[in-house]
Amino acid sequence: MNAVRIPVLMYHRVGEAHNDWERKYCVSPQRFADHMRALARAGWRAVSIEDFFAWLDGRAELPEQSFLLTFDDGFLGVHEHAAPVLTALGWPATVFLVSQLIGKRDDWCEAHNPSGVTYPLMDASHIRELRGQGFSFHSHTRNHADLPMLDDSQLRDQLAGSRTDLQALLGEETAYLAYPYGHHDDRVLQAAQAAGYQAAFSVQPGFNRRDVDRFRLRRLDVFGTDSAAALRRKITLGSNDGSLGHSLRYGAGRVLARLGLNNN
Repeated sequence: MNAVRIPVLMYHRVGEAHNDWERKYCVSPQRFADHMRALARAGWRAVSIEDFFAWLDGRAELPEQSFLLTFDDGFLGVHEHAAPVLTALGWPATVFLVSQLIGKRDDWCEAHNPSGVTYPLMDASHIRELRGQGFSFHSHTRNHADLPMLDDSQLRDQLAGSRTDLQALLGEETAYLAYPYGHHDDRVLQAAQAAGYQAAFSVQPGFNRRDVDRFRLRRLDVFGTDSAAALRRKITLGSNDGSLGHSLRYGAGRVLARLGLNNN
């Protein structure tokens, strides 16, 4: 049966976390493997970003329980830890790269991480290798900029400049953007369109249906503290809340709605 809604998962670093701040967006290698294998056992399968947009635009069908797997920032751990798991499953993924920090470190985190530690990002050789393994690469701006805070000239540089950088590296069009921090407003959206992007991903949770705004695509946060069971609840409900309590409340609400007893 053709899917009527498709979730998009958002990961960041795959590696070891060393404090509570890192633990939110850093998933351990073992937990990442547990996540993917649990989804596979439950009948989910990852699809390419090309197939996702073909479905979104009504040009193709995808089976129920299809999902798009994305990684923001381009951390080296995607190459070291995530890629072997995905290759074994035959699953594609999409990475949003910070184009002027390729082969460097996540310097934007230095001021936020209590330890001041930064982590390595993939270099061009890692990216070329993963392209041969079903990975696609698109833009996360030039420097992981907080886009609404920029003036118009800086905004154009971050958006159009990143496309230029990545097209030179990849030899193909860079069509899609993920907003750093998820931050965007109408001015940013218009600038992304003017820069030539065809769509952009937010961090607003929920499912994507065919009528979704192409520049406000929804994604589900995956946290380092999420168990495999919690992730399954998130992807099933289209929610960032993977707790058992939320799942039970959701199920109870559905039952009441079918009985005509839910006034919400």
